[in-house]
Amino acid sequence: MKLRSPIHTHPFKLLLYLEWALLALTFLIEASPPGPSLPFMPNGTITNLLSILAFGLMGLWIPTRRRTHKLVYTGIEVALLLFMTIPSRVMLMPLVCVVMVIRGCVMFSMPGRIITVASAFGLFLFGQIQHFNRFKSFAPPGLESCLVFRPRDVGSLSAGLDSLRQFQIGLSIIFGLCLIFVLLLVNAVLSERQSREELAIANDRLRRYALRIEDQAKLEERNRIAREIHDSLGHSLTALNIQMETVLKLWQANPEKAATFLAEAKRLGSTALQDVRQSVATMRSDPLEGKSLDEAIASLCQEFQLSTAIVPHVQIDVPLDSLPSDVNVAVFRIVQEALTNICKYAVDGTEPLKVQIGLQIQNASLHLQIQDNGKGFELKQNKTGFGLQGMRERTLALDGQFHISSAIDAGCKIDAYFPLPKLKLTGPPTPLPLVPAWNREEDSQNGRCF
Repeated sequence: MKLRSPIHTHPFKLLLYLEWALLALTFLIEASPPGPSLPFMPNGTITNLLSILAFGLMGLWIPTRRRTHKLVYTGIEVALLLFMTIPSRVMLMPLVCVVMVIRGCVMFSMPGRIITVASAFGLFLFGQIQHFNRFKSFAPPGLESCLVFRPRDVGSLSAGLDSLRQFQIGLSIIFGLCLIFVLLLVNAVLSERQSREELAIANDRLRRYALRIEDQAKLEERNRIAREIHDSLGHSLTALNIQMETVLKLWQANPEKAATFLAEAKRLGSTALQDVRQSVATMRSDPLEGKSLDEAIASLCQEFQLSTAIVPHVQIDVPLDSLPSDVNVAVFRIVQEALTNICKYAVDGTEPLKVQIGLQIQNASLHLQIQDNGKGFELKQNKTGFGLQGMRERTLALDGQFHISSAIDAGCKIDAYFPLPKLKLTGPPTPLPLVPAWNREEDSQNGRCF
């Protein structure tokens, strides 16, 4: 296992180097020979130097997680400072207090940093009091040689003490301002570093989100292409299969009519081949091929009639020219898929099949309804059909609602609602009936009402 150096694990190496510089200066001053001018100041001893060295080694590890560790760490720092302050051993106590403030800024948030600054300032004041008391104890034998800022006309002990007191007050104010400056400076440095780390995290998160969105876009595009292939190719192949079944039934009894169905099957095969080519080429942009929606639905109904001999009843009461292209495509694909499903599942030959397609404005929405009286199915047993899923996805993609109701021997009804704010309709709706609508009274008399 490879061990990392404590320097590399320090949360902020620049501040560690600054601490070392300040402590090295204090260490050199304490190790220098004492001067004769200040007999009340103690000489540097081994204890002083070891205390400074221990304080410096503590900077190799700074707790940044557990609050208990931080408090114990700060308590040890205060104990060392008191050990160096009580006998007035260390002359440059302000530098050691600055180091304590720097470490406190690294460990704590703003309230803890303020408390650390106040503690350091209190230790400094305590040290100044110790110096003042020590000065008074040495004052009688050497007062004249110890006064630095003595006024020229002052020669008494009280005047010398007042001069020293004023000097200490001014020094304390300056040191307090220095601590505030250090607090603001270190706080700015740490804030800048935190901002860079947050920016790096945000960039990494943005990169991962971009990759996820790219994957999601690919998945949606695959689903779209699969849905387009299913809607276009599935419709043609279903009709082709029905035509070929009819050809097999009529081949012996009525060859001429079988040849007609065979020609239609060939046409449907060509259409399916063309749909495949267009789908592989990332799908055509306009499935309606330039036709209006009513013309496209009429073409679907004609193909449905050729395949099943059933004429759908269509009623359109909407100004189709005002519909957006995405709504036109959605309505066209839903009608196409519904007719394909009716061809595959609803026709049983036991009773006449009726199919109704309606498009109208209802409750501030464009309402598309497709229903038949075929065999029907159980919704609980058919939840994986890609066609039904595709119709639902197309509706929801336009913030619409999709409902389907069906039961065995009860037919099927599909309702799709598209909200009007996306349609931007202009002008009154123009009825565009393709074929006569159903007579509801007639159907209700026969026992079935749609």
